Amino acid sequence: MQIYRATNQFRSKQIGAALSKQLRKKYGKRSIRILKGDVVKIVRGEYKGVEGKVTKISTEKNSIGVEGVQKEKSKGGKVDILIHSSNGVITSLKTDDKWRVKILEHKTKPKTVHKPKTVDKPKTLAKNNVKANKNRSEK
Repeated sequence: MQIYRATNQFRSKQIGAALSKQLRKKYGKRSIRILKGDVVKIVRGEYKGVEGKVTKISTEKNSIGVEGVQKEKSKGGKVDILIHSSNGVITSLKTDDKWRVKILEHKTKPKTVHKPKTVDKPKTLAKNNVKANKNRSEK
């Protein structure tokens, strides 16, 4: 589906970020949708290393506003700088929403154990293969 023609519900699903290693172990999920109130650490870009609460979410730009990431205007005011959601890692989740907790604690299927590969027998030329026999006799 093309993003610029997507519905609001579909767009909001795209605003997700990876979970930190501790949350990944706890919930068994790699990423989740970002909500206001989550604590995010920026891992790429000019503001790399900044950690703060999500204050604003822009579905049009797939971006989030983070506390402490602001720019001063020429007249003295401050403006939130939007950062793409994929450039952050969620370090703390807002768990007030029962629906979200239910999704996080939903058990994932255990990974199947791969069977060791059997060693293939070396291929032998078929005796009935006429072309193979002709090639041998010509050499």
